[in-house]
Amino acid sequence: MFRKSAISACAAASLTIIPAQQASADLGDALVGAAVGGVVGGVIVDQVHKKKQAQARANARHSSKTYKRSNSRKASYNSAQRQQNRDVQTSLNYFSFPAGTPDGVLGRNSRNAISSYQGFMGYPQTGQLTEFERTVLVNSYHRSVAGGAGTSDIIANSQYGQRGLLKHTQQEMAGGASAEVASYQTASAQTDTSTAAFSLPNFGQASEASSITNHCNKINLVTNTNGGYTKASDITDPAFALNEQFCLARIYAIAKSEDLSSKVTGISAPEMQAQCETLGPSFKEQISALSLVGREDVIAQTGAKVLSTGMSPAQLSNTADICLGVGYRTDNADVALASTLILVALGQPAYGELLGHHLVNGFGTLQRNDLAVQWYTSANDAIASGKPAVFAPGQEERPDLIQAAAVQLDTAQAPEVVTKSTSTFSLPAFTAQ
Repeated sequence: MFRKSAISACAAASLTIIPAQQASADLGDALVGAAVGGVVGGVIVDQVHKKKQAQARANARHSSKTYKRSNSRKASYNSAQRQQNRDVQTSLNYFSFPAGTPDGVLGRNSRNAISSYQGFMGYPQTGQLTEFERTVLVNSYHRSVAGGAGTSDIIANSQYGQRGLLKHTQQEMAGGASAEVASYQTASAQTDTSTAAFSLPNFGQASEASSITNHCNKINLVTNTNGGYTKASDITDPAFALNEQFCLARIYAIAKSEDLSSKVTGISAPEMQAQCETLGPSFKEQISALSLVGREDVIAQTGAKVLSTGMSPAQLSNTADICLGVGYRTDNADVALASTLILVALGQPAYGELLGHHLVNGFGTLQRNDLAVQWYTSANDAIASGKPAVFAPGQEERPDLIQAAAVQLDTAQAPEVVTKSTSTFSLPAFTAQ
């Protein structure tokens, strides 16, 4: 319709403008020219419009295909990553590092479980798995599930039980996958620059550590035979008198741990034990320092470590009390020592008595009677100043007995050596309901 109006307007204009004598001759040409011009212009506009529409449709199809390919790649990647995460979570749960439901999302529970696994294996506790760490974990899981005589023997002969397979796989990979291991060792070395590289002679592994449980069974048998505990006025064997009090304190620690554990929900006893076992590797430097430096230095090192956890004092104290009993119940001196160090660093010096007992007997430490006296004295001084007695609170003469026996065992002082730690780690957290 627009085209027809345009042609009519052009024709009218031509009739108005041209001279009369030309009107007859030129009218036909003008009408034809105007008509042709209008038709051609319309065709051109139509063609341009159609081309634009065709291009738009082509662009839309291309964008749709690109979007679908992009989404397909993302979906494929996300699916593969989630499956890898599920494998990690399943493996962590299998080895009693509670990661929660294997949903493929590495949330807080999974990160805590990864940190616990890393602590057990001696890796930096970052909560983020390196490829080597992930491979050791997942391969160990598949190997254990597959079973076989060789795998069963590894587990049966390991002090770590099922987790012994993790250590075994780690050692195997460290001997074979040189490129991967070298990459990991380089990364680990960059996280700890406090000591220079050096080599020591190696004459094999030390003999098995003494069992605290067996030790206390023997002490309790003699105590019963004697008709009761040694009194402060009757000390003839100071070492035996201290051991009686050590085994008594151990009973109190286990009883308190079991009471607190019963109030924690959402975690089984084996899972709780597994998490407590990560304390030993996490505090290995502080435990070593017990045999080398004085009380104040050890507390300073432990305090710095404890502060880095970000946990509240109440939560740390509850967790340490639970793990202390777990350590003694399972005969794991490192867990007991780490738990005691945490409690002392949190301002409960009466627990230091236990560290004195360990130093006297060499349970998880060297035998250092001189250093033991410092811990005994500080614990007794705290009770004398009004702090509550942690063990056997009804026995008022107990602190005096321990102090008298400890002084008799005091020997020459050992040289002091200070060590420092800067590695990150995470602690188990048990909150009573």
